Amino acid sequence: MKLSLDALVMLDAIDTAGSFAAAARALHRVPSALTHAVRRLEDDLGFAIFTRVGRRAVLTPAGRTLLADGRQLLAAANELECRARRVATGWEVELRIALNALIPFDALLPLIAEFDAEQHGTRLRFDREVLAGSWDALTSGRADLVVGASGEALRDSGLVSRPLGEAQLLFCHAPGHPLAALPDPLPLSAIRQHRAIVMADTTRALQARSAGLVSGQNMLIVPDFSAKLAAQVAGLGVGHLPPFVARAALDAGQLVSRQTEAGPVREPVHLAWRRTHDGHALQWFIKHLSTAHWRAALQVLPR
Repeated sequence: MKLSLDALVMLDAIDTAGSFAAAARALHRVPSALTHAVRRLEDDLGFAIFTRVGRRAVLTPAGRTLLADGRQLLAAANELECRARRVATGWEVELRIALNALIPFDALLPLIAEFDAEQHGTRLRFDREVLAGSWDALTSGRADLVVGASGEALRDSGLVSRPLGEAQLLFCHAPGHPLAALPDPLPLSAIRQHRAIVMADTTRALQARSAGLVSGQNMLIVPDFSAKLAAQVAGLGVGHLPPFVARAALDAGQLVSRQTEAGPVREPVHLAWRRTHDGHALQWFIKHLSTAHWRAALQVLPR
C-alpha cells in the first residue's frame, strides 16, 4: 500500500499549518525531510498533492479529496486505538471534553491537576461549544463528555445527561448606550430597538438555537465571549453575559448590568455523554463534576 497513516498525519499537518516549515516544527521534523517525503508520495501516487501559492502549501483538488477521506481514516484509527486501550486497561487514550461557553475553563484547572496527579495516562482535549453545539458535539462524535450542555436535554436514546443546575446570565450594555437613559426594568419593546451581540451556535447538524434575544431584534454575530464582551464594551450592542465574563468590565465601569421586563435569565446546563462510552477517565470526570463543590466552582446555580 502506497499510503500509510503516517503519511496522512503528515499531509494533515501541512494543510493545517499552511506550510511545510510550520508543519515540520509541529511534527518535530526537518523541513527538507518533509518536502522529500511528500515528493516521494506524489511520485508513488502519480499525482500532485500540494501546490505552492507564495509561501503557503495549498492542496490540489486531488489532494483535497485524498485528505478529506484520509482524515476519516485517521479518526477511525484513533477511535480504534482508544477502544483497544479501553478494553485492555479501562482508561482511554484521549478524553475529549466539550465545554459550553457558559462554563469558565479556568475553574477546571485544579480538577485537571488532580487528574494529572493520578497519572492514568489519558490525554485530555478541551474544546468550546455554543448552544446546540454542545449536544451536536456528542451526537457527531466530536466529544466524549460535555460540561454545561445548555437548554433542555436532547431526547436521544444514545445519550445520557445529568442536570448540573443553571448558569446565570446578566443583561449588560455600555454606560453610554441609549438604554442607559431608561429606568429598570427595561421594557422588551425598548431592548428590541437596539442591536444584540450574540455568539454563533456551533452546531453542525442539529437545529441552531438562540438565547436571550427579543423577537425581531437586530443581531451582530461574533465567534466567542471575548468578542461579545469587547463589542458590548464598545457600545456596539447589548446582550447577556455570564458573571465570570462580565465581572471585570462591570467593576471597571465599562459595562452596567440591568434588570429587564423579562426578569432574571438562567440557562439550564447539563453533564452529558454517550451511553456506549464507559471508560474510566469519563467516569472519573462525571463523578467529580457531579458534586456540589464543582458545581459551585463552575458558577452553576442549583435549580
